[in-house]
Amino acid sequence: MKIKPKKSLGQNFLIDNNIISLVVDLANIKRNDVIIEVGPGTGNLTKEIISKKPKKLILIEKDKNLSEQLKNKFNDDVLLINDDILKIDERKLCKDQITIFGNLPYNISTQILIKWLKFKNLNFFCKKLILMFQKEVADRIIAKTNNKDYGRLAIFSSWKMNIKKIKDISPNSFFPSPKVKSTLLLMEPKNNTFDIKDPKNLEFITNVFFNQRRKMIKKPLKLLFKDVDKIALKLNLNLSERPQNLSPLNYFNICKEYEKSLN
Repeated sequence: MKIKPKKSLGQNFLIDNNIISLVVDLANIKRNDVIIEVGPGTGNLTKEIISKKPKKLILIEKDKNLSEQLKNKFNDDVLLINDDILKIDERKLCKDQITIFGNLPYNISTQILIKWLKFKNLNFFCKKLILMFQKEVADRIIAKTNNKDYGRLAIFSSWKMNIKKIKDISPNSFFPSPKVKSTLLLMEPKNNTFDIKDPKNLEFITNVFFNQRRKMIKKPLKLLFKDVDKIALKLNLNLSERPQNLSPLNYFNICKEYEKSLN
């Protein structure tokens, strides 16, 4: 059965064997490893993962036709879940620490990543994530302070992850070819993360600041705290700076003070 990629699901299948080998080699798969592959598509990456003989391979594929094709193709070599990745709690699928592969659908890639970043004790659940993003999104994930791409996504990602850019990927490595480049990122959960009680508070804080990214930080701070000058002094903040000038640690500390103010 010939599969026609669905634009509505952001499907661009990885077909470049050199890139497939690069992706799988990053995991250094051992026989006792448990793997989750998100959006396996036609199974090109899946086939390479199976060749490394992991303990278990779980495929999560939303497209029903693709799921049936994958089931017929790989049979008992995989556990296949035909569902929406955003509706699944992967922690319930396996008690072992896992490695996640994902050629993520461009239209929901940030939602998927943020869902994982909100997991408590992410480092106990996940060993590493090897993920493909639209280059523009990857640039925002790895952006540093004072960079034009720096913002909420970079701050949130750096809270939980050590991130390494592996390679920009040509559109020709996919079918159909997307109109933009992709970027392969290797993410490893940090063993020690800044103590934030609720990830939603960090989301809220960064949202308040970057919704007014051209304003001086005094304005968003006023929306969060009664005594801005006191907070600025305590956290050593220059109120004339802009949101992109503050480091992730600055935002973590602001979030901590905000959580104290809620008590």
